[in-house]
Amino acid sequence: MERRILGRTGLSVSMLGIGAAQLGVFDLSDEAECVRVAHECFDAGVNLIDTADFYSFGKSEKVVAKVITDRRDKIIVASKCGMPLSADSNERGGSRRWIMTAIDRSLKRLNTDYIDIYQLHAPDPRTEIEETIDAMNDLIKAGKIRYFGTSNFTGQMTSEAHLRGKLAGLTPPHSEQSEYSIFNRAPEAEVLPANHKYGVGFLAYSPLDGGWLSGKYRKAQAFEKSARQKVQPDRFDLQNPINADKLERVEKLIALAKEAGMDLGHLAIGFVLA
Repeated sequence: MERRILGRTGLSVSMLGIGAAQLGVFDLSDEAECVRVAHECFDAGVNLIDTADFYSFGKSEKVVAKVITDRRDKIIVASKCGMPLSADSNERGGSRRWIMTAIDRSLKRLNTDYIDIYQLHAPDPRTEIEETIDAMNDLIKAGKIRYFGTSNFTGQMTSEAHLRGKLAGLTPPHSEQSEYSIFNRAPEAEVLPANHKYGVGFLAYSPLDGGWLSGKYRKAQAFEKSARQKVQPDRFDLQNPINADKLERVEKLIALAKEAGMDLGHLAIGFVLA
């Protein structure tokens, strides 16, 4: 398994990671099967697993704890905070109060003393970015996290976080996690250039566009509903012209993949890695 350095950190991570959103009641609820799948990945050289307090509302982190229990020192664990976890308006976002509460809850669920990469799950317009960065810097000093990052930030937000963090005498974010695939190339316009300029590592999620690029969805073929379809039905509604067009493009991409001697899923992931 090829490894790459995450931004300016010097941290060596496998080019493929485990997205743990599927580990838990959102999708794969059989814990023994979760452990089996994850250990197959680890044995193949994967050393990164990414979860969040929002995934299955904490259940995913508890499953990850069981997955990494016998190899914690070898695995790069990433988690996130910031998405709403209750009706309480203070149990979300990037405020110092919530970050300090959320990290302790995540550490308990993960059954670990530290998280390698802790990320703000989404931009928080209610909170000044300096407050979020300052809180993350304090978590590093306290030994609760090793690095911190953002998720779903625009290129402008990444630039602003870097510059405002530096002006405040703080360490700016080390990474950004965004959706990126053949069907969603938006990061190429601003996010990737900003990351490159400021030495911010990039973690791509949903390289199969939620399953559209897996080869599972074909024209005039019935398919079983996935857990993602149940959570995001609009994303798979074929009455939507955008989704109907995806089916047309999938057929062309399958032909291209076949010409290259691979299946569509490998082509899609290869595109993101390249």
